[in-house]
Amino acid sequence: MKSILLYANDDSGFEERLSIAVQAASGFAAHLSCLQVTPFDAFIMAEPFGGMYALATVVEQLREKEQAHRTAVEARLKSAEVDWDWQHYEGQPANMIVQCARLADLVILSLPNRQDAVHFLALTADVALHARTPVLAVPERHPRLELAGPAVVAWNGSSESAHALRSSLPMLRKASSVHIISVSGDHSDLSGGDATAYLARHGITAKSRELPRAGHSVADVLLEAASALNAQYLVAGAYGHTRIREAILGGATRDLLTRIKLPLLLAH
Repeated sequence: MKSILLYANDDSGFEERLSIAVQAASGFAAHLSCLQVTPFDAFIMAEPFGGMYALATVVEQLREKEQAHRTAVEARLKSAEVDWDWQHYEGQPANMIVQCARLADLVILSLPNRQDAVHFLALTADVALHARTPVLAVPERHPRLELAGPAVVAWNGSSESAHALRSSLPMLRKASSVHIISVSGDHSDLSGGDATAYLARHGITAKSRELPRAGHSVADVLLEAASALNAQYLVAGAYGHTRIREAILGGATRDLLTRIKLPLLLAH
């Protein structure tokens, strides 16, 4: 992973994203691109009779706030000993992230938190399902990325889980142990053994286990396994088939996004 894209807007998840982005860039000797996006709706207002306009004072205040954030972050990055650049665009954040991720190896976003749960769920889901770049979604109050710790890969033999596995190879090479976890009744013709054989060809030793569902959700089983194995992050396929926000995610993916307390690597 030599090119990492960080969503750099000033929001409730930024500090964790920045911390993990710098650690990832340092761990992979990668270039970090900080992407700041001004949403159109941040300065567009509606008139009573149906018109739209941008209030000059609102635009000026927004620009000043964005510039202050950029200046503060750039000062921190100068002492971080990583290569970086700053990009700024106006538009819809998810669309701009997907566009800028075309030549990135990893996108760093936020998992839903208590302050911005709806926003982060929609943004991360949209990018994970429409970018062709893996997304590392970061939880609140979790500023560390322990690449050298244990890793868990959620496996059901689907194209999504296979893509996530392939996308995570640079991270898995650094892991102290790799665990391929399948849930009974939730897999195709490609078994966990096929996944471990694939990893072995890349010099990665992994263990495969199929766990019973026993009346629990797939997410429940995966999260319990990750906790028991002291996993430092979880790799999973992102499932979804529509741009309608309410239906954009499959059930297991949505459960993981809203409940996991570890960094979550997603690929569609």
